[in-house]
Amino acid sequence: AHRGSVGRPVREGRIRILDGEGNDLPPGEVGEVYLRRAEDAPPTYRYVGAAAKSRDGWESLGDMGFLDADGYLCLTDPLNDMILVGGANVYPAEVESALDEHPNVRSSCVIGLPDDELGNRVHAIVQAPPEVTDAELLAHLAERLAPNKIPRTIERTDEYLRDDAGKVRRSALRAERMRDSGSA
Repeated sequence: AHRGSVGRPVREGRIRILDGEGNDLPPGEVGEVYLRRAEDAPPTYRYVGAAAKSRDGWESLGDMGFLDADGYLCLTDPLNDMILVGGANVYPAEVESALDEHPNVRSSCVIGLPDDELGNRVHAIVQAPPEVTDAELLAHLAERLAPNKIPRTIERTDEYLRDDAGKVRRSALRAERMRDSGSA
């Protein structure tokens, strides 16, 4: 009933979705996810490999997401994966989801690369057969995304882009492209 959600709080835990200024966002709007347990509740989790930031007793690891109308949490991307294109936020998972809807795309990864005009540009790395043209992919995306979210460049690969857990390592793929271009 809540496809794509990771659940909702239990045991009096609470979730807030905040914008960059710390304002609560309504259901369906993407922002930074903050969590808080009940004041008298012992910790039921611990962060491994990261330190949570705190804001008025609420904690965040920088994940982006939204709450649906029933309070279920849907995660989108980590904050550091977000691409700022000409002042607008582009969430890679949204673009990847649209790419992956194409019947011939096996896997995809979307990253931000430097752009002199816009600050960053959306770059897609796609595993698809050669007969699927870039023009076909762009037309497919134009039916699903706002113009600023459509990749300005598409790179082809024969390698599957996700690990065994289904995660894509955007920062590593971005670092490789930056190093290869001499920008790093």
